[in-house]
Amino acid sequence: MSDLFGRVSVPGRPPVADPYRVMVVDDSAVIRGLLTRALEGDPEIRVVASVGDGQMAVNSLQRNSAIDVIVLDVEMPVMDGLTAIPKLLAVSPAVKIIMASTLTVRNADISLRALQAGAADYIAKPTTTREISGAEAFRAELVSKVKVLGLAARRSGGGPRQRPEARTAAAPLAATSFGAVAGLRLRPEPVAPTLRPISGVPARPDVIAIGSSTGGPQALFEVLSHLKGGISQPILITQHMPATFTAILAEHISRQCGVSCSEAKDGESVVVNRAYVAPGDFHMTVVSRSGGLVIALAKDPPENFCRPAVDPMMRSLVKAYGRKILAVILTGMGQDGMRGCQEVVAAGGMVIGQDEGTSVVWGMPGAVANAGLCSAILPLKEIGPYIRKIASRSVA
Repeated sequence: MSDLFGRVSVPGRPPVADPYRVMVVDDSAVIRGLLTRALEGDPEIRVVASVGDGQMAVNSLQRNSAIDVIVLDVEMPVMDGLTAIPKLLAVSPAVKIIMASTLTVRNADISLRALQAGAADYIAKPTTTREISGAEAFRAELVSKVKVLGLAARRSGGGPRQRPEARTAAAPLAATSFGAVAGLRLRPEPVAPTLRPISGVPARPDVIAIGSSTGGPQALFEVLSHLKGGISQPILITQHMPATFTAILAEHISRQCGVSCSEAKDGESVVVNRAYVAPGDFHMTVVSRSGGLVIALAKDPPENFCRPAVDPMMRSLVKAYGRKILAVILTGMGQDGMRGCQEVVAAGGMVIGQDEGTSVVWGMPGAVANAGLCSAILPLKEIGPYIRKIASRSVA
């Protein structure tokens, strides 16, 4: 509940003066109520609007543009979620939209299209009201995403005012040489093809590994669109996504980026000119069998609260490829990939990180950047061309 000044209070906890402001959009009043209770169980979140379709959401946002996050259902009457996204962003460009959909192939496809249209993230909604009210993992994920994206919205100019710990997003970091950039120390970049390789730094990688989470699908589409027909190395992708979504993601990559891509299968060979997406709920690694490299999928415990996770993939690639690894960490919450990239760098491989200014959330790339593991920290649109340059070098 809240007091006269709009401060949210939870029994036993002090009120929060400036909670994140959320709109819940779902055609079921019961679901809206359950989502509202799940969110307002955290004192840092306040649901300021609850409506039943996309058009009502647009109207509500026009009346109150100081909303940080919108939790948006996919299928609704009058105006569905996909149709509403560009209209909502036209009213409030800084607002962050989380798509909430059940795990069906159709909804996964719509959610991927929604991310391309400007949604920031997605969450797999339980199929029944009982599951929503009793699923602690769902509530924890929803609250976490709302708070992280709420802060991102305020950093980009949304919300009534910035929190004390927030700051304006840094200008895009475009750094491709050894030195300090915005206080970050970079490792030596790979040498030009005409020069002799520096010891411990690969001139041309044998594999490209990409890790991403929040905002990752949009970033992947942008990066991979530059690699069509330009490189031969296999590409391994771990994107934090549930089952069903990962297969649809691979299909979208193939169709939109022109890169042959599929959801990885246990035991299949790792071959050139192909991209592999880690399937939801499985860690994807590469192992040597009968003289060749194959995909190995495992339901080992989650790492960094994730399965699939980036770290297991990176560790396995170090064993399989040694120093000839180009690791890329894109936008995402948390620090998954940081420990794996430490092993990549220790083996002599190279790490590229997405910059803060173009990341939806600068968690994962910020972790590798602040750990001093990156040879380049780049705006999103420069990452694909940079990968292409490194991967097509003539020096092996």
